[in-house]
Amino acid sequence: MVRRRFIACLTGALALGGPTGCTDSIQDEARAPEPSVEAQATSELGSTSAGKKLFTEAFANTNGRSCATCHVLDASTALPPANVEARLAANPKDPLFNRIDADDPDAAVPTYEHLRKGLVRVVLPLPANMDVIDVDGHVITPADRKIAVWRAVPSIQDTAITGAFQYDGREAHLEAQAQSAVTSHSQGGPVAPAQLRKLADFERSVFSSPRAWFVSQWLAAGVPRAQVPIPEDFMLLGPQEQRGRKVFQAACEGCHGGATLTDVAHPGLNQLARQGLLLKPDGNVVFTIVPEVGPVPVAVPRANDTFLNVGFGFFSYLGQLGQFPTYNASVELPRYRFRFYTDGTRQQQVTDLPPIPVTASGDPYDGNPKLDENGAPIVGPNFAPQWFTTDAGRALITGDPLDFELFDIPTLRGVAGTAPYFHDNSHQTLKDVVDTYSRFVLPVVTSLNLPAVHPPETPGGLPESLSPAQKEDLLRFLDQL
Repeated sequence: MVRRRFIACLTGALALGGPTGCTDSIQDEARAPEPSVEAQATSELGSTSAGKKLFTEAFANTNGRSCATCHVLDASTALPPANVEARLAANPKDPLFNRIDADDPDAAVPTYEHLRKGLVRVVLPLPANMDVIDVDGHVITPADRKIAVWRAVPSIQDTAITGAFQYDGREAHLEAQAQSAVTSHSQGGPVAPAQLRKLADFERSVFSSPRAWFVSQWLAAGVPRAQVPIPEDFMLLGPQEQRGRKVFQAACEGCHGGATLTDVAHPGLNQLARQGLLLKPDGNVVFTIVPEVGPVPVAVPRANDTFLNVGFGFFSYLGQLGQFPTYNASVELPRYRFRFYTDGTRQQQVTDLPPIPVTASGDPYDGNPKLDENGAPIVGPNFAPQWFTTDAGRALITGDPLDFELFDIPTLRGVAGTAPYFHDNSHQTLKDVVDTYSRFVLPVVTSLNLPAVHPPETPGGLPESLSPAQKEDLLRFLDQL
């Protein structure tokens, strides 16, 4: 009844010229219990039983995997490491443990340490204007021009209000995403378009909360995203959660804003998101020397502002070197360098990424980057020494060096149920995520005005943008989000 009243209210609001007057229905939705995946799959939004059946049962002539093999229905449709561990102990022949996701697919006895971290192997064709290079700059591109990276399994929750899909945005539509999954992870053939539509309809019926469903109804009615009410404004929150929401608004909404919680909303961040850095052929950043200011990096327009580099590729890099305590540090991730060309003939070089770090001492970690003849630092896009990348992100789809290590901005609704976090599960808990943002990310985003003014929580640590109390409040709100 609540949803019928809400839909009637929404229709009336649209007839009056705008999305207004539905406060009671919004509050009813906010008070409603969180629906299960099962309940949503047969909700008033329409029967999706056929799509659910296709989602949970393997197609013929595949390796036995279904969509639900990796998108676990009772785990927020993600792949928690604990789920992997339990299935491996109960049945090592579970379809999840296929050789395509073994640590070494050709090993006589396969092991699955990456899977036990919730990671699956993603094989991608290299863009025509890219090559793989070694540390000396020699081209070592595989003959089939394919590379593999290890990535987390994204939840399908709230896909009705997000997209493009996958961490690198390589799929524009859920139907195409479903076919790619069958091909790549189930090793199957073409699926009939009618079945793909049913699969996609099921995915679009799965929501993290009634609030996400609420947003989907406005969007389905044709209301522009910027005009859709933010249902969190009507959540019933306790005092600590209210404080946490204020921290969220200050620290998180710049990227995770708007009704979908995926909008780059902060004006300063919005400008930053639309820019890349002008790079030299060796991959280092171009600087101009501004009188009384010093070296300023040269920014250039970038095509898409829904993908950002907030440094988490760099954290995984440090984890591989044992210099940052990432959750995925115990498994070996690939070590790549790439050369970008102007076009698919691969004759005219644009840049190499990441650049080989150069310091005066020869030690890339002495904290003293070498200066060029103009006094500008010799640094790459991360402004830090980085010999390799574990995953070039969006650049592996577009072939654009400005997209190097950029990943999609995820919605944060339901985030408490989808640990570990980031594209390669580098952070095990939400507390780990908040700690990293407070110490390393928020202090350098000057447009947020959240300087590192709080003492470090641990001896020898870095000052933080958020106090311990603010972090606890934020985590309490994220648990409800």
